[in-house]
Amino acid sequence: MAKAYFIDKVLATTVVGSYPVVKGGGLLSLFDPLRPAVETAVGDQLAAGIDIISDGQVRGDMIGAFTSNLPGIRQQEVVGKIQPASGPITVGDTKYAISKAPKVKGIITGPTTLAYGLHIATPMYRNKEELVPDITAALLVEARALEAAGVALIQIDEPIFSTGIADLAVGKQAIDRITSSLHTPVCMHVCGNLGNVIDEILKFNVNVLDFEFANNPANLDLLSRRDLTGKMLGFGCVDSTTDRIESTAEIRRRIEKGVEIFDPKIMLIDPDCGMRMRTRETAYAKLKYMCDAAKEVRLAL
Repeated sequence: MAKAYFIDKVLATTVVGSYPVVKGGGLLSLFDPLRPAVETAVGDQLAAGIDIISDGQVRGDMIGAFTSNLPGIRQQEVVGKIQPASGPITVGDTKYAISKAPKVKGIITGPTTLAYGLHIATPMYRNKEELVPDITAALLVEARALEAAGVALIQIDEPIFSTGIADLAVGKQAIDRITSSLHTPVCMHVCGNLGNVIDEILKFNVNVLDFEFANNPANLDLLSRRDLTGKMLGFGCVDSTTDRIESTAEIRRRIEKGVEIFDPKIMLIDPDCGMRMRTRETAYAKLKYMCDAAKEVRLAL
């Protein structure tokens, strides 16, 4: 069975990360306009019943939030050697979440996904794959800072892996470099249809693999025929692409399908993806109903 050392609850709930940006007023927002958005995201996750929360990832899209802080990158262009940021990027908001919740995941966008979000405008790098090692070195600094802050889990987001565009061998080396340097368990989130990449993805050196099953039910069949090799499974069971709010009963049926195939002890229940593009009301309802559904299945086990 997977090492469940970061959570001792069957069908524990979590988030993939991002939450709608809710702007606030008051004096504090003059100094930090997005601080109220962090507080809202954390408060809503706790009110919904999420066991392992995030900071809400409200400070920009998953590419820009990191690349805008890395020397060697100007806007979306690589103009020189990519180096670590001058200070932590996500740690401040994550520390706030840690002050409010017993279990928090730190989240970084993966090196390969960042590489493919950039345009190379220097002869220093010949292709996207050559960017990956330097981005990895920069992200490792961030991952260590999150670990030092006391996160329960570090999630690396690599949506590019399901597209078939990226070199998975280079991607795997990068993830291995990060995970082998940490003591904190690591989750890798890969959304999309896994049909062409699942066998390679299962070889990655991570503790948790997080996939979408609500919007990509075919992934369930793929996984049902494969060995998770001792990893835990982030089980995406709420569709993040739509404002339609699934009922508790609908989400419960999805979780029950998962429980038929996997040991519930290795399952983490979460949405398919981030909620950044949804309204606050929709995002909160989706999380609340998901937590209610997980509780119902937990009680029935």
